[in-house]
Order: sequence, then C-alpha cells, then structure tokens
Amino acid sequence: MQALWRAETEIPIGTHTAHDGTSRKLGSRISDTAGQAGRNFMSTDVARLAWREFAYREPGSMIDEHRLWTNALSSQPLTLNVMGPLRLDTKLATKVLGAICPDLTDATVDAVLFEHSPGRRVESLTQDRTAWDAVITYVRETGETGFVALEFKYTETCGERQKELRSRYDELIPATGLFIDPAAVELRGPPLQQLMREHVLAQATIMRGDHSEGRFIVVAPALNQPVQDACARYAANLAPPSEGKAGFAVITLESFIAALGEQGDEAYAASLYRRYCDWSLIDDEIEANFAMRSAR
Repeated sequence: MQALWRAETEIPIGTHTAHDGTSRKLGSRISDTAGQAGRNFMSTDVARLAWREFAYREPGSMIDEHRLWTNALSSQPLTLNVMGPLRLDTKLATKVLGAICPDLTDATVDAVLFEHSPGRRVESLTQDRTAWDAVITYVRETGETGFVALEFKYTETCGERQKELRSRYDELIPATGLFIDPAAVELRGPPLQQLMREHVLAQATIMRGDHSEGRFIVVAPALNQPVQDACARYAANLAPPSEGKAGFAVITLESFIAALGEQGDEAYAASLYRRYCDWSLIDDEIEANFAMRSAR
C-alpha cells in the first residue's frame, strides 16, 4: 500500500540496504533527497514539525532518523502524520480527545508530546528507556490533570524481539495492581512485553503523583491481526478497572483518522486514510494486473 501511495504521489523511490551491504530499490522507501525535503509527511506544517521534534527530541529517545525520513511503512512518521495536527492545534486536540475517549469530554488538552517518557532510567519509574510514541496531557474541569499515552502500530506485529526486562519490573509489576497474575510468564516476552512495559510506565507515573489519572491506548489498523490479537491477549491478563489505575484500550487507526476528520480537516484526514488504510489501492492494482495477464 505504501509503495502504491508513493507512486501515486510521484515521490521518488528509495533504496533498502541489506545486512550484507547489498542495495535494491524498494517501493515503500522514499529517496534520501525526497526524505530530507519532508515528503514522508502529509503536509508542509507536519514536515516542519517533524524537523523540530527531531531537533528537540528528549535525551535517550529511540528515534531512527533514516526510518523517520525515508521509510513509508514506519510507525514513526505515521505517529507524526496522525498526531501532528493535534500538536499544532490544542483546540483540535481537545475535540479529538473527546471523540476517541467519550468520558473525557470535559477535559482540555494542554500538550501533545512525541516519543515521550516522564523519566527514562529513573528509579521511581521503570528504570529503562520505555517511552510512548505520543502522549496527550489534559486538565479536567475539576482541575485534576491526566494523560493518554499512545502506541502506534502499522506493519509491526508485537512479535518483534524484546530485550530482557530489568529487575525493577519484578517489584513494579505486582505493585501496580494492574494484572490478574503479576507473575504471568507471557507478560514478560513478545508479543505482550512492550504493551506491559508501556502500561506499567503509565501506572508508575500515576503512582508517583505526576497526574491524577491516565490511560494507555494502542492504535493499529483493524486488519493488523497480530496486533489486535496481542492486545486481546494482553487485556485478558488485566485486573478489573478501578479508580487510580491506568486504563487500557485499543482504537483502530481507521477510527482515529475518522475522528480527526470529523473534528477538524476532512481533506487532511482523507489523505491520511488514502495513504494508510485504503485497500482500494491494492484492489485496483490486482484488477490492473489481472487485465494485463488476461490480455496476453
């Protein structure tokens, strides 16, 4: 889909270099020149924001510069393309927040942050470099503050190799009260480990007193079945929701984009959908290929 979008928008093709040093053209890659010009982003404003966010990234943030600029499949540019308009317009962010989280219609967004952690390698949190792709912070009408931490997945599966957990988790996982069985082995490896780490980070942030409430949300395409399955398995490990505990939810990328369109720029949302979710790109290619073969 990304290769077809790149061709449709006439962005020059880029190359992929394998581990053995060999290179080849790859449809989902954007040329270095086009990447540096911001063509991996959906508007000039978002491209400008991407440059600023990269320049002022948090110390220790895990941003792969080459993937950000030239990999059309990467969830890093996806996050900026979806969340960028919210970062640039907190009034829009407030509307979208209320649309995706109906219980937060009384909340006013005060910030949208990217590749954010409230404290990397900090003893009071997870003591590692776990971070969220994006986080929305808000203030309720009561004056209480909260946050929505977001993890974006596109082609990722949650099955990617994970590092061994730090010993801090042996103490922190039970202390959060998030899980039915804090000792469950499947929480500590793929495909659930990353979800657990980010959710535990959210709860540790609340326990530290940074905010009164918070939640962790995964955003992924409806047809990314490995991620949807991993999230369902993860949710099955969670204790019933209760006051003071970080919530967990899954939102499809399609519904998030729809909320952005309903609350803001319909044309921008339509272009996002066309790029990331429109399977008619694939259908048209199949039909064209069939017609070509049938004509032989």
